[in-house]
Amino acid sequence: MNQNNTLQQTGKPTIGDWIEASRLRTLPLALASIITGGFLAIDEKKYQWTTLVFAVVTTVFLQILSNLANDYGDAIKGTDNEHRTGPERTVQSGRISPAQMKKGIIVFTVLSFLSGLMLLYFSLGDKLIEVLIFLILGIAAIAAAIRYTIGSKAYGYKGMGDVFVFLFFGLLGVAGTWFLNTLEWHWDVLLPATALGLLSTGVLNLNNMRDMDNDHNSGKRTVAGMMGYNTARVYHLLMIAGAFATATIFVALHKNSLLSYLFWISAPLFARDLILIFKTKDKHLLDPFLKKLALSSLLFSILFGVGLML
Repeated sequence: MNQNNTLQQTGKPTIGDWIEASRLRTLPLALASIITGGFLAIDEKKYQWTTLVFAVVTTVFLQILSNLANDYGDAIKGTDNEHRTGPERTVQSGRISPAQMKKGIIVFTVLSFLSGLMLLYFSLGDKLIEVLIFLILGIAAIAAAIRYTIGSKAYGYKGMGDVFVFLFFGLLGVAGTWFLNTLEWHWDVLLPATALGLLSTGVLNLNNMRDMDNDHNSGKRTVAGMMGYNTARVYHLLMIAGAFATATIFVALHKNSLLSYLFWISAPLFARDLILIFKTKDKHLLDPFLKKLALSSLLFSILFGVGLML
């Protein structure tokens, strides 16, 4: 389904429209992986403040780029329509035209790339091989942000969204931040990286559970949609449990103090929402849990990092 010819702009977009299109409520989740990687480096006393700052800036730009591209792609494909649940999107509503959103996507593509270059400059300097590897990874991250919903082969429409979120928000976000600060590699860093990847994928899964019916009618395939509502909720539970399990294993391998398990203080928040999600029969009522999980994940990452240093 294509709505490209039916989308009409109702007026000049305001700053508020662009802020809404940027979906600032998604930023805490994006920052959680950088915070976790940063705390791991700080715990090793091998951090670089310039690297941490540009990692945060680059991640924010990439997240906004992804949100703008998602707003555009779902509107063009007709997935954002009158049947969609959740906040109204700016292109579908006509507050930002497709052409204007394209320009916004280009602007944040450039900003993400330039910020990424600065990140590599301050972190890696003249280490050519490492620079090339991370440059490729950075370009892949930009491409992933755009191709989630844009194009005939948008991977978000082919059930691959969970995989890409896990890789980029978890493994690359945490382990990449760790490496760019320490210039070292330890395989066990993948344990907290997995934890953040699972939590990030959990947010996407909630989104896809909420939109399951409309996605199906619009031809959008998601993992949640293929599983069905009941199985998707079990899948969600397993991801939350997996996040706590992998973080716990990492701490057990490296720390002896009970205070290092500080992140478990956040467990009641996750448990409460899981109970409510399993009680929720109407998929459309899941929307508030997206923000809650994003904020709980940010708290998880902060407590995990603080715990490492106690």
